[in-house]
Amino acid sequence: MTVRRMVVVGYDTAELLDIACVTTTLAMANRLGSPARPYDVVLAAPGGAPIVCGSGLTLHAQESLERLVGPLDTLIVSGGVRFEKAAADARLVGHVRRLATESRRVASVCTGAAVLAATGLLDGRRATTHWRFAARLAASHPEITVDANPIYIRDGDVCTSAGITAALDLTLALIEEDHGAELARQVARDLVTYLQRPGNQAQVSLFTAVPPPRDDLVRRLVDHISGHPDGDLSTSALAALAGVTPRHLTRLFLEHLGEAPGRFVRRARAEAAAQLLATTALPMASVAARCGFGSAETLRQAFTSRYGIPPSRYREAHTTRRPSH
Repeated sequence: MTVRRMVVVGYDTAELLDIACVTTTLAMANRLGSPARPYDVVLAAPGGAPIVCGSGLTLHAQESLERLVGPLDTLIVSGGVRFEKAAADARLVGHVRRLATESRRVASVCTGAAVLAATGLLDGRRATTHWRFAARLAASHPEITVDANPIYIRDGDVCTSAGITAALDLTLALIEEDHGAELARQVARDLVTYLQRPGNQAQVSLFTAVPPPRDDLVRRLVDHISGHPDGDLSTSALAALAGVTPRHLTRLFLEHLGEAPGRFVRRARAEAAAQLLATTALPMASVAARCGFGSAETLRQAFTSRYGIPPSRYREAHTTRRPSH
């Protein structure tokens, strides 16, 4: 039986989830699908040394990066807290470059894109990384077209993905490419992700696109709004929850968020609806109810006003299961 040899590259302070999202998803594909070409997943590190992850937990590498030889099916570089140090490590970068030439495809997770960038593999390509570090990658490597929006990008035989759990979406896309959509759906269901997010879905939400408000009261209300889009989020109700007058609440929102509470709530609800439309098969009426809209028609009007297209068209455009090219 031939196998697909999948090598995940880790290093000091690598992100545990970057690694686990890939390895667990591939292992589950083997268990659920019994594919003709199962995945042989290997964790490699410089010198074969243990990987002390950013969380403090230690993973034992199965292979030394220096001793690995191809052919490989896929080479996947994880991100980590000290990704810039990893990208500056000539030995690590050199072996990633060497192994890339012996691999059918190459991928990175999160800030692992910095390591791929250092190898030159991303030159002239479109790539993504964690939204927080996208500008830094673009400034360091102007030869790369960095797009901070998608959760993963496929450009030829090179894939890059956004922050941390986007590795799950990327790995599901690889499984679909290798073994078909049905196995990818089975794995997604068993991982309780419900549906695989499409690669072109934006990684930055309303609540991460801008720095959190400095004011504690406003920050608490933003958290409340994001967690309860179906609740009473009128200005008077929010003011009562905060223990201030509606006028004072409006002044705080304008100062710290640049918009009045009502406008912020409408934007938050529209985004919550967009997330559900792209990641679930819920009927429009259920999406409307979960996001605080009185009816499917109210949802349609608010959504069209916000995004310029009706929710049905948005769902159709954002539930494709193929990687972005």
